[in-house]
Amino acid sequence: MPDDTPSLLALQKRALGVLATLPADALELGELFRDAGHELALVGGPVRDAFLGRASSDLDFTTSATPDETQALLARWGDAHWDIGREFGTIGARRFGRRRGGEDVVVEVTTYRTDAYDPTSRKPEVVFGDSLEGDLSRRDFTVNSMAVRLPELTFVDPFGGLEDLARRTLRTPVDPRQSFDDDPLRMMRAARFAAQLGFTVDDAALAAVVEQAERIAIVSAERVRDELSKLLLSAQPRLGLQVLVETGLADHVLPELPALRLEIDEHHRHKDVYEHSLTVLDKAIALETGPDGAVPGPDLVLRLAALLHDIGKPRTRKFEPGGGVSFHHHEMVGAKLVAKRLKALRYDKATVQAVARLTELHLRFHGYGEGGWTDSAVRRYVTDAGPLLERLHRLTRSDCTTRNVRKAQRLSAAYDDLEERIARLKDQEELDSIRPDLDGTQIMAILGLKPGREVGEAYKFLLAQRMEHGPLGPERAESELRAWWSARS
Repeated sequence: MPDDTPSLLALQKRALGVLATLPADALELGELFRDAGHELALVGGPVRDAFLGRASSDLDFTTSATPDETQALLARWGDAHWDIGREFGTIGARRFGRRRGGEDVVVEVTTYRTDAYDPTSRKPEVVFGDSLEGDLSRRDFTVNSMAVRLPELTFVDPFGGLEDLARRTLRTPVDPRQSFDDDPLRMMRAARFAAQLGFTVDDAALAAVVEQAERIAIVSAERVRDELSKLLLSAQPRLGLQVLVETGLADHVLPELPALRLEIDEHHRHKDVYEHSLTVLDKAIALETGPDGAVPGPDLVLRLAALLHDIGKPRTRKFEPGGGVSFHHHEMVGAKLVAKRLKALRYDKATVQAVARLTELHLRFHGYGEGGWTDSAVRRYVTDAGPLLERLHRLTRSDCTTRNVRKAQRLSAAYDDLEERIARLKDQEELDSIRPDLDGTQIMAILGLKPGREVGEAYKFLLAQRMEHGPLGPERAESELRAWWSARS
């Protein structure tokens, strides 16, 4: 045992408590495979989480049985089964809750594997293995290379994963250069697990990522996107993002992030935009709400916007006469860059549009702090934000990272005032669903028009009047409409 024996003993004690709650259905599955002459072991995340004292909702198993043999056994054990992962040797099954107060048990069982990437391929070549130890050796990190044989509950740890868990270290079970060469996505997982678990990546693995970072290019954008999303939705995304940037991996998957590390001149004429962005992300996470709140966390859209809201600054930076630095229109440039990058990572259309819109709007509030806004300006702020308003509130508040206490207090008070005005206007006008006082049918009847472009123009005119003056009422709206039409004619 290493010097940190107390830590190991604490982990073992926790694991016993968690494994003792393993569903009887899972133990029965182990007996079923054993009686058929096959090995079965609980493996990966569920075992790691057991030692961390966390019960896992996922039950991942590995087996010596072939996919066909596994499917036949699961058909006997479960009430439903599926083979969507058969290409990778994985068969899933569900047993409806009959012994646990109605709670279903869902399992996935994968045949021992020893797969690797062809140097020019985006997909791994799947090769089935013949031993549990061999299967564990192909996994990403030692803390995920532990297993528990069923039904005997025998612990298997051929690569010292338990010791690494006690030391909170991410280390590969084989030479990291070989591991990352076999599956380059493991480099992204190193960053993701650093964020999820709060672990450090060992020096050899970090060096291997630096050496092989460009190899991530052979992995599909969808798989990279999924790892990045898991990283951002974790408890401490800053830790994972720092791994991405410091190893050079971000240069290939999110190059706009390291580009924010603008040099700071001796007069400190501007902030380190990279560190500022990480701080904004931390603050935005702190402002997420519970499940019943306005922005339930973890919220991917808010976190992406917080991280990327300033990516237009490197392209718009200008040194002004007298020593100043400006980033004019960086929010507009940034919105376009955000959309381009997220599309390249294959994010869905709604996410791309939402993050780009938040990026575009994140500076709008500063005009409020500089001078009084009319009610019309407040209405436009709410209307332009639309369903993103609550996220915009949090992004804008988080963007204030100044160390000047008075300035920070002034900005916070100004935003408090803005939110109070929005609340008052909502009470008065149902601001979320602002519409003109007359609809299209009424406009056509008053002006004697048929459906067409002119009706749309009239509608926009009335909407602008509604935004500027608040509710007009049908009579005044009709009068304004006729005056506009007469002047237009």
